[in-house]
Amino acid sequence: MKPIIALAMLAAAAVGMCRQSSADEKPAAIYEANRKLGRGINLGNALEAPKEGAWGVTLKAEYFKSIKDAGFATVRLPVNWAAHAQAAEPYEIDLTFAQRVDWAIDQAHANKLNIILDLHHYGAMHADPDKHLPRLLALWRQIADRYSKQPPSVYFELYNEPQDKLNEARWNAAIPQLLAVVRKSNPTRPVIVGPAQWNGIRALDKLELPAEDHNLILTVHFYDPFQFTHQGAGFVKGADQWKGKTWGTEADRSAVRDAFARAAAWAKKHDRPVFLGEFGVFQEAPMDSRAKWTRFVVSEAERNGFSWAYWEFCSGFGAYDPKTDKWREPMKAALIQ
Repeated sequence: MKPIIALAMLAAAAVGMCRQSSADEKPAAIYEANRKLGRGINLGNALEAPKEGAWGVTLKAEYFKSIKDAGFATVRLPVNWAAHAQAAEPYEIDLTFAQRVDWAIDQAHANKLNIILDLHHYGAMHADPDKHLPRLLALWRQIADRYSKQPPSVYFELYNEPQDKLNEARWNAAIPQLLAVVRKSNPTRPVIVGPAQWNGIRALDKLELPAEDHNLILTVHFYDPFQFTHQGAGFVKGADQWKGKTWGTEADRSAVRDAFARAAAWAKKHDRPVFLGEFGVFQEAPMDSRAKWTRFVVSEAERNGFSWAYWEFCSGFGAYDPKTDKWREPMKAALIQ
């Protein structure tokens, strides 16, 4: 072999190795971002309510400290941006409300917590997605611009639980449009996105994510079996009839394993890390079963390499009692094992 040909072949091989290394580094970065999320909890029923406090939760600085001290790494902050923005163009977000979100981010930073900004409870988008998509895009343009200088510990979640008329096809069509808006100001920020049907694992096979975006984390939610996790929940019709249901048989455990195995298989096939963004049991469930279910879900999530955030901190599913300002110890022990 002539020396010049040999050198050319070596150079080509080196370029190929560099390209492979670069391609590997991109997914590796988002897996590390997901690992950093670790164990989290949702600050639910606060900023996703029509008005903070309307659903019984007003965020306090000491909540963030309690969450950190308990051993959590992340808070997920559901935010009802749509309830605090103009109905017509330019769909401007109310400054006072945005400053309240700023405050929550500052509290997370002060306590060395990651924070996920989750766009939550946009009911009109579910009912008429074609009409409301331009408004949703405008909301994300403002959110992304406002927080573009925040550190990587601030994550974006595009949309909580697409449902109803925001079906698989419409949601798949919306995802790249939303990402295009976010990426203009946040080209590498971790963005969390999940399937339609309430972020259900059952809908994963129809989810389509842009292959070229290597900074995406898949999210799914898990509340199975529903009649156990939502027994006694006043917002669910007929839930009082389910009171007293328990959990913990081998069949119960197998159902969790099977569901998470499906999520893990999809994630492996598509090379995406997984964030279990919501799971929880309403407070009317027997505490022993409630804690057993929570402990098992956490252990299976971690066995599969998922980060997670329990639903939620201090309301109907809460692991923390706001009246006594103390953790409900069986729930805390189930979560932080």
